[in-house]
Amino acid sequence: MGKKKANPKKRSTGSSVATQRSLQRIQRDLVALLNEYARVSEVLAQKRVARGEPLHDLPFEHELLEKGLQGHTGPLPTRSLRAVFRELFSGARSLVKTLRVAYLGPTYSYSHLAAIERFGSSAELVPVATIAAVFEELNRRHVDFGIVPIENSTDGRVVDTLGMFTRLPVRICGEVQLRIHHYLLGRGARSEVHEVYSKPQALSQCREWLAKHLPTARVVEMTSTAAAARLAAEKPGAAAIASLQAAVNYELNVLAEKIEDNPNNVTRFAVIGDHEAPRTGRDKTAVMLELAHTPGSLADATAVFKRNRINLTWIESFPMPNTEQEYLFFVEMEGHPEEARIKRTLAALARKTDRLVVLGSYSQNPPGE
Repeated sequence: MGKKKANPKKRSTGSSVATQRSLQRIQRDLVALLNEYARVSEVLAQKRVARGEPLHDLPFEHELLEKGLQGHTGPLPTRSLRAVFRELFSGARSLVKTLRVAYLGPTYSYSHLAAIERFGSSAELVPVATIAAVFEELNRRHVDFGIVPIENSTDGRVVDTLGMFTRLPVRICGEVQLRIHHYLLGRGARSEVHEVYSKPQALSQCREWLAKHLPTARVVEMTSTAAAARLAAEKPGAAAIASLQAAVNYELNVLAEKIEDNPNNVTRFAVIGDHEAPRTGRDKTAVMLELAHTPGSLADATAVFKRNRINLTWIESFPMPNTEQEYLFFVEMEGHPEEARIKRTLAALARKTDRLVVLGSYSQNPPGE
């Protein structure tokens, strides 16, 4: 009598069950390790708060993450691991205190995505109607932090944000650089689109694509990309330029993806708060200068940076309120005020300007995806 042949289907089923059990065991181990990580993080956060230091220590978290990712070769993408640890840090902080963060809403605007990128989902993210309202919520101490767009690689400065720095004594204590990908969203087909809604900056960043692919569509400005997505979900023949997350939230079809004219489109957001960020060795310092309205005053001020070998990363002029043809200057430089060369530079600038305001120092952060 011959040998009974093995059933390949049974062998496959047994292998699948073993794999499932292995995954379950790994998950149990991960849950235990993540909770242990959170307990240790909670102790460290409590000690920081007891010393009068901020609960949210992004430079420390960034350094911890970078060391943990050294030698990482996959198969998980690095961005996936960063997202996991971002939420882990956020959850651990919430064990001590839930941070309240104001941002330009509504939900799933790019400011909302930047707030998640910086603070994670365990923070209480508070949408407000305008950039001015973000500053005002922070100034009234209704929130711990605010996050506001400050510069875009295509459109340059965000005027509303710079204007608020001239009105309220608010500090910059961090930055978020977010790669901005725009999507055309709607209910029907692209051929049915007669109107395109979005905020002015998003429309500007997609103007070449719109001229080529939807030349007859009426372009309508909105207060935010998320508000545009909400309207596109309700109005036939309307489409919105917004984020992929907005498409999911408002159950819209993606009619075209990554329609931004500049493939390296990045928006930089300032994190505003009332604490000073510690020196990390990869810092920037932002200042606001008021110069005398006389020949050579700007040249005298900029010469200070050259003498002290300070590299400038950003400089913008901004009309002074209630004046004619007089300007404030926003300057961002590499370095931290604890460094001797930055101390010398700030002291020299104080002598060369009518007013010098140090807006804050913060660690440099590469753009997220």
